[in-house]
Amino acid sequence: MTENPPLSPTPRSTVKRGAKRAQTDRAALRDVLDNGLICHLSTVVDGTPLVLPTGYGRDGDTLYLHGSTGARSLRAAASGVEVCVAVTLVDGVVYARSVFHHSMNYRSAVVHGTAVQVSEPREKLHGLRVLTEHLAPGSWDYTREPNPKELAATTVLALDLTEAAVKIRTGGPVDDDEDVSADRGWAGVLPLRQVWGAAESFADHPVPAHVTARATAPTP
Repeated sequence: MTENPPLSPTPRSTVKRGAKRAQTDRAALRDVLDNGLICHLSTVVDGTPLVLPTGYGRDGDTLYLHGSTGARSLRAAASGVEVCVAVTLVDGVVYARSVFHHSMNYRSAVVHGTAVQVSEPREKLHGLRVLTEHLAPGSWDYTREPNPKELAATTVLALDLTEAAVKIRTGGPVDDDEDVSADRGWAGVLPLRQVWGAAESFADHPVPAHVTARATAPTP
């Protein structure tokens, strides 16, 4: 097996609409996941579709999700049903000469599979560390680890990244020739960038270095 095998689309992970924007390089999947903060976990609960935002973290080709043991979505996902996880990064709004061709520049990933509940204590702590370091780098070694009671109240799921699709749109508007010729109205891109604000302290301690480093790091 190669270190970075390409994505191998299945029928349900094959991009059909806008297929030219599909990415086959597994590095593109990792890039989207590593630069996002929140995913949307989709499953079926009591016969009804349910989509909820949740934190996540990636370790190699495993995606870790977590939440309360009381969460219906996680209980359903842990039962062995198929799930779908989506992460989207919006890079800008595309203004066209016609409303029909307005669009967005984005990077998106959709993962299909069956999540596995992580029960072994050391693996569960590893999954929580991966999650923590993704959302708040440097925090795991700086703060207290979960105690047994907290660990018991937390569900950790592991989702294999084998079956996934990635779509990326870049560039300007795709207008019809007649609209370009008419030259009516402005067309272009309004970029969207996410930046960190100044840290707000709720303790009588200086802002730690790992928080300062996160706040001053370049926006991906």
